[in-house]
Amino acid sequence: MPPPPHSDPEQGVFETLLALDGRPIELDAHLRRLGASLEALFDSALPSGARQLALDGARRLTLGRLRLTAAPGEGERLSVELAAEALDPELVFPTRKRSVELRSLSVEGGFGVHKWVDRRLLEHAEAALPAAAAPFLVDHDATVLEASRANIFAVRDGALVTPPTDGRIIAGITRGRVLELARAAGREAHEERLSLDDLLGAGEAFLTNSVRGVEPVRAIDGAELGGGAGVTAEIAAELRRSWLVQGAPAGAGAAAP
Repeated sequence: MPPPPHSDPEQGVFETLLALDGRPIELDAHLRRLGASLEALFDSALPSGARQLALDGARRLTLGRLRLTAAPGEGERLSVELAAEALDPELVFPTRKRSVELRSLSVEGGFGVHKWVDRRLLEHAEAALPAAAAPFLVDHDATVLEASRANIFAVRDGALVTPPTDGRIIAGITRGRVLELARAAGREAHEERLSLDDLLGAGEAFLTNSVRGVEPVRAIDGAELGGGAGVTAEIAAELRRSWLVQGAPAGAGAAAP
């Protein structure tokens, strides 16, 4: 699949993930996705040192963000770099008081299936918004795609609905985990095309992100969502438990993010 016209593939692709109690969360899934992007874009395998970079970076963090970036280097070789930073605990599983307002941004065809380093279009849109707001992408026909930093879910009659991975959005690692956890708990959860009206009419909406976890949505294009946050809170609690198990050293508990 050719890259969308919104990004320069030569700047590479990246993955961001949470480090919890010295361990990277969902590392295998992130490495698989990064490797798939490198194969598709550059016909190259993920460099062998990527896993160790992430493991070493996570060891220094009780709660933090890891960013693995892979890009073409000299000749045909790929370079991989890691950035690691501590996180404000309030950014992870933010409460209703720190919920986000979404503002729609029309991007024909979306940003595709890869996490591009070149995010100039999104960064420009983010810079124009208040700190508590974030852009979310809609196609030319107002089909809801994803947020600039996350996948999006609507809660409709207790069921979770999220846009399909049809080539226009990233198949988020946390998105997939939330679908799995919801179904395991007996909750209906499926992919379906969502219009902007569908999202505005939902009882609840939330974002899923590999660092923030589950992030409640307060408003969309200035319209406050009228529903509560009960389902969102339940999903957040299930995901938190899943991550704590991954982050806990063998035989030990983990500090809640």
